[in-house]
Amino acid sequence: MPDILCFGDSNTYGTHPVARQGARSVRYARHTRWPCVMGTQLGDDWHLIEEGQPGRTTAFDDPIEGRRRNARRVLPALLESHAPLDVCVLMLGTNDQKHRFGLSGHDIALGAAKLVQMMQEYGGVEKILLVCPPPVTERGSLAQMFAGAEIRCADLPAELAAQAERLGVFYLDAGKHVRVDPLDGVHLSADSHITLGGVIAARVSDMTKE
Repeated sequence: MPDILCFGDSNTYGTHPVARQGARSVRYARHTRWPCVMGTQLGDDWHLIEEGQPGRTTAFDDPIEGRRRNARRVLPALLESHAPLDVCVLMLGTNDQKHRFGLSGHDIALGAAKLVQMMQEYGGVEKILLVCPPPVTERGSLAQMFAGAEIRCADLPAELAAQAERLGVFYLDAGKHVRVDPLDGVHLSADSHITLGGVIAARVSDMTKE
């Protein structure tokens, strides 16, 4: 049975769009979250591992939400816990766009690339799918937190695609298939989760044939 790890942030965890900043996170049910939708479409032969954490960054300590949100700190333990992995779907970069970090799309792509390199150096992951998250929009309850992101990180899809090509891994731009919910400009609606799960399932299925 092949193992597939979905490693991401709140949009992998399945957080609902929030009406106000600081509201308690509510999680979509299993049949709605994109990793579970993907797993269902791939079939019972696959073993799904969900590793989504709200607030997770690619490789940066959050001065407000804490160092534990840094994916670079937790990834080695996850690789040791779940190895060997047939596929890892990596979708991070949304939280890196927060105003407090001031990062460009290029910086964020380098952070994601570091995670890919860690997987490659560990050697326990057969195939990696690097997914660019849909672009955030500066509206709704989280607009102030992500102020400037639309312009500052507009090149993120191109930068991540370039890193995927450089590192020899698979790539998918989620923004070509889904949009963030305008309620907070960051999180996905239930319909977008279901759509994205189907898109990623098809991409993973194609990957495993190559």
